[in-house]
Amino acid sequence: MTDLVSFWSYLSQGPLLWLTLTLAAYTLGDALFRASGRRPYVNSVMVAVAILAAILWLTATPYATYFEGAQFVHFLLGPATVSLALPLFDNLPRLRRSLLPVAAAILVSSVVASGSALAIAVAFGITGPELASLAPKSATAPVAIGIAESVGGLPTLTAVLVIFTGITGAVIATPLLNAMGIRDWRARGFAVGAAAHGIGTARAFQVHPVAGAFSALAMALNAIVASFVAPLVLTLFR
Repeated sequence: MTDLVSFWSYLSQGPLLWLTLTLAAYTLGDALFRASGRRPYVNSVMVAVAILAAILWLTATPYATYFEGAQFVHFLLGPATVSLALPLFDNLPRLRRSLLPVAAAILVSSVVASGSALAIAVAFGITGPELASLAPKSATAPVAIGIAESVGGLPTLTAVLVIFTGITGAVIATPLLNAMGIRDWRARGFAVGAAAHGIGTARAFQVHPVAGAFSALAMALNAIVASFVAPLVLTLFR
């Protein structure tokens, strides 16, 4: 047992181990998602997060050690977000026809996303940096972290909240929108992208290409609008 612990201690210091485990966890999550018939509650990211969290907890591995390897995946987050411009371009005529309702919807969604989260937090007595960390939770991760840093929040906490928001949106969006009787793929995709950013957008593309395009549009616009709205809404609750 001592030899096994020593071997793990040596192995866990290498960043390649954590990169490999991250990719393996997501691959397993994706396999389970496909095996379930693409059920939203078997979300690939959610499964991967659960697996990695269990490994880190069982091995008492600090997050900083894990991130030395996972940062390679983190680096790809920016290019992956930018690549969403391709489906936007493919659907440009359809997007142009919806310009005015899109502009109104993104402003309302950004205000509601920040305002509702902050109002609930204040009701539970949350203040200070923790409260500020909540304000940009519906923006895509790179933007949300930047907003959190600028308003005195905790970037690490914001990153966790962003991921939790995205997973929650990806899991509940399809059954919720079905229950509400919303059939327009533009509206469905836009709602998911505005509320659940990248993870929700990935789910939207799995459901329908038009939904994915409008989800990507909402995510991109929300990142811009949230940069102005989130700090303003936060001042109302401080």
